[in-house]
Amino acid sequence: MNAQFAVDSYAKVHRQANVGVASPHKLIDMLYEGALERIAQAKGAIQYNNIEMRGKKINSAIAILGGLRTSLDKDQGGDIAENLDSLYVYMQNVLAKAHRNSNTELLDEVAKLLGDMRDTWKQIG
Repeated sequence: MNAQFAVDSYAKVHRQANVGVASPHKLIDMLYEGALERIAQAKGAIQYNNIEMRGKKINSAIAILGGLRTSLDKDQGGDIAENLDSLYVYMQNVLAKAHRNSNTELLDEVAKLLGDMRDTWKQIG
């Protein structure tokens, strides 16, 4: 068995177990962490000129942002939810541009925004 496959399988099982017992607040935190992790991996893929990995990781980060968007309750959240939705769309577009242009600075921009949002989210909890 490939060692990396074993590590990835363990990580997947660990994440799935955590999702099953996590509070809604913790789930959002896990999404922020997952997106940040994918962006860091995409940045490494760019540095090593691994186009396939870059695409997979950026697409995964974009999908996570999509999950964050669907978690918004626009009826209850009002303007805040609308503003967050716009910010998530902006970040998805920046990530797509980062992929097209193989641009680590754009990845850093999104990572900074997400990191700030994650830190604020943790303070709310």
